[in-house]
Amino acid sequence: MSKTFYLTTAIDYVNGHPHLGHAYEKVITDAIGRVHRSLGESTFFLTGLDEHGQKVQKAAMEQGKGSQEYCDELAASWQSFVGMLGLDHRDFIRTTQDRHKKVVQTILSKLHAEDHFYKATYEGYYSAKQETFLTEKDRHEDGSFDEIYGEVVRLVEDNYYFKLGRHQQWLIDYIEANPDFVYPDNRRNEVLGFLKNNTLEDLCISRPKSRLNWGIPLPFDEDYVTYVWFDALTNYVTVPASMGDPALPGFDFTSDNPPSLWPADMHMIGKDILKFHAVYWPIMLKAAGFQLPKQVCVHGWWQKDGQKMSKTTGNVVDPVAVIDEWGVDAFRYYMLRELDIGPDGNWTDDGFQSRYAAELANGIGNLVNRSLSMLNRYRNGEVPAICNELEDEVNNVAQEVIDLSCQHKLQGALKRTWELIARINQYIDQTAPFKLAKDPDQAGRLGEILYTLVESCRVIAVLLNPYLPGTSAKIYDQLALKDTPDLFKKSKWGGMQAGHVVGKPNPLFPRKDLPPKK
Repeated sequence: MSKTFYLTTAIDYVNGHPHLGHAYEKVITDAIGRVHRSLGESTFFLTGLDEHGQKVQKAAMEQGKGSQEYCDELAASWQSFVGMLGLDHRDFIRTTQDRHKKVVQTILSKLHAEDHFYKATYEGYYSAKQETFLTEKDRHEDGSFDEIYGEVVRLVEDNYYFKLGRHQQWLIDYIEANPDFVYPDNRRNEVLGFLKNNTLEDLCISRPKSRLNWGIPLPFDEDYVTYVWFDALTNYVTVPASMGDPALPGFDFTSDNPPSLWPADMHMIGKDILKFHAVYWPIMLKAAGFQLPKQVCVHGWWQKDGQKMSKTTGNVVDPVAVIDEWGVDAFRYYMLRELDIGPDGNWTDDGFQSRYAAELANGIGNLVNRSLSMLNRYRNGEVPAICNELEDEVNNVAQEVIDLSCQHKLQGALKRTWELIARINQYIDQTAPFKLAKDPDQAGRLGEILYTLVESCRVIAVLLNPYLPGTSAKIYDQLALKDTPDLFKKSKWGGMQAGHVVGKPNPLFPRKDLPPKK
């Protein structure tokens, strides 16, 4: 049984509504999944929600709701959001699902039986906002804590701890021996720097029910629930394990047709949760006897107009509003084209509108409209005999786009695709088919140009499929092709057949009247 390409994202904490960062992480992961499907691979994309913990319990109480009721209402909003983004995900995990609780408790029981946990009294600082214990090292020189921790209180309580320290040198060795495990390099160096310059403290994996009851009960002590991060980090195992994946033995799930998903091929996260996913999670997996994901890919954050986004100042981008006004493919295009995976990005409304007008409406939109309009006007929509005038040039660019896509250089792949779009638009201006159409003696040359245009549009549709799937499908629909642009191999020149009748053009990205810049 061949291994399925398994992609996972961080699961979102269900104590609020989706923002631009959530959308970006899902869209880049979706694009990578679609790239691998375009290569003919089987893929499985998982995203979902983290629903336990003190913040959820507190928010539910403040609204006079039960914790599960509160989660169910927000989960509906998040699942609707995922639908708006046009994701081709295969599962949506919620940590309140029975399958997840079963997997978490099975792993906890195994680790407890194998002496990975101990019980001890903790006395120190606690951040309810981040649901984490803090030490003196987390304090500023004046004794204060960073604002990201919110209100910090002193606690004295008994809890269970996971012996992380015993795995510290192993993890250093593993990351150094596997340079692609954490990507990009600056994030890999950040993890190594943390591990080499700090003694890895044992991880508290429980919370007493007297303080927090909204969590998965510890299977070996009914007075405690599982720490939300240990719970959440297990979800990536939950789905393949619950489907009977043979790479994850020891779970009481059966399946007539188990998939081969684990280990995850790519795990996409934001830079703010690097320590949890590149330190705690690998150690948890190793202790449980499971393979590690092949790569933890770390993306940057978005700013708005050069400043940190903030709800209190109103300096935010609402993905839903952008999609409602401009369309999901325009939204996807700006994020994928504007920001490479790794660095931080800066969203500006002017930048978005500029790319929409120049690259979408006047770029790909204009090319498809002109090509189909001329073919309908001059040949009643009938495709002329094949012409190979630009065959080598287009095939070469297509291969470059495929190669960049395979390397997950999404921004580079889109940039190269738009260079091809500009080249074909330039070809129209250079060959002037609208002039040749007036001369009956140029009918043969006109046919060559028209074939080149519609075939170029078809090739571009195939290359766009992982990035702008809706637009890709619309181009194929307007070309009246019964096939789908689902595989990169279909980008090879010559797919349009002579005599085929195309459809009528319809604007892919309607031009918008924009207010004058101030």
